[in-house]
Amino acid sequence: MSKCSLRSSNERLQWLVKSENQKEEEGEAQAVIIGGMVLDIHAIPSIPPNPRTTVPGKVRYAAGGVARNIAECVSKLGTKPFMISALGSDIAGNMLLEYWKSTGLSTEGIRMGNEIQTPVVSIVFDTEGESAAAVASVESLEQFLTPKWIQQFKSNISSAPIVMVDANLSPLALEASCQLAAEVGTPVWFEPVSVAKSRRIVSVAKYITFTSPNEDELIAMANALSPKHTFSPIQKEASTITSLFQQLKPAISILLEKGIKVVILTLGSKGVLLCSKKHFNFLHSICPKRNNNNKRLQEAINLVCPVGRFSGGGGGGVVHFPAVSLAAVVRLTGAGDCLVGGVVASVCGGLDLMQSVAVGIATAKAAVEVETNVPLQFDFDHIAEDARSVYLGAKVVFSQSML
Repeated sequence: MSKCSLRSSNERLQWLVKSENQKEEEGEAQAVIIGGMVLDIHAIPSIPPNPRTTVPGKVRYAAGGVARNIAECVSKLGTKPFMISALGSDIAGNMLLEYWKSTGLSTEGIRMGNEIQTPVVSIVFDTEGESAAAVASVESLEQFLTPKWIQQFKSNISSAPIVMVDANLSPLALEASCQLAAEVGTPVWFEPVSVAKSRRIVSVAKYITFTSPNEDELIAMANALSPKHTFSPIQKEASTITSLFQQLKPAISILLEKGIKVVILTLGSKGVLLCSKKHFNFLHSICPKRNNNNKRLQEAINLVCPVGRFSGGGGGGVVHFPAVSLAAVVRLTGAGDCLVGGVVASVCGGLDLMQSVAVGIATAKAAVEVETNVPLQFDFDHIAEDARSVYLGAKVVFSQSML
């Protein structure tokens, strides 16, 4: 063979290898996560904290931010996320960026600049691991995570199986993200973040497929979406699942009537209510860009959570998923984010909605048993075991007609 022919063959081989690698990358389910990357400062007292004085304890730095936590969780469950955020070129920003690089994830969507002040949240915990007080300095997210920056990543949003937006985004950035996703047929998950910011749902509700409020955020969202009605905080003490649902039903109905397809209502130690007017096997139609690349998670869950357990019946309704009993509560701050991360990773990886919620609850359990917002790694055997317990304990408690 001549040198020219050999060179030509080698070039052809390199091109083929590159093409196959690109195909593999393109085939991966890259969930797009848009929102805050935050440096958390955790103050953990050894005795109950008191006002106007110091108490002994420990102070730790932790990588945080709702969107960042969700993206890290998604990654550690085997699904690649693409993060769109903004950080300052300061000590806090460099710490967060270096940590992100160490995970092997893309930093392409992270805007950096000297003019940006990295978001920081300082949290004082009580001795039970609950937040006792917190101060958030996150204004730069609204200022620098702009529609113009987000629109650069239209191709990523177009190929994504799902886009998750957190309510730290400005209303304009939220609208731009959701409109872009709607244009390319990518379903949107709205994470409310807080009671105050959850009200930002108003301008984007028609674009939202999934949302994951707690009871207080649900009430705030319903009040914002339906100003003519006033929904009051519920009586949580000693409430059964039935009585909880009856109290929350009007607010849930408002969200579903405004076009939101799935409400995943988190109830803390009482578990989760999955609410939808659609049939619970509808993911194939609304998430057509899902794939089966996350074999490890899929195989582990399919083995213990048989597909189609809830395939009977005519439509949607309300399913209650129980919480998992905890070995020990260390920190509660990352639980909600990891629940969302678990569901997102599972949906992207090809599991059905019921399996995905079970994985989310199992992932949240793993999060509360560690010091960090997201566990350093997940034990897939433990996740599968806990997901099985949740999945088999789940019950269809109300029919679609009750929504």
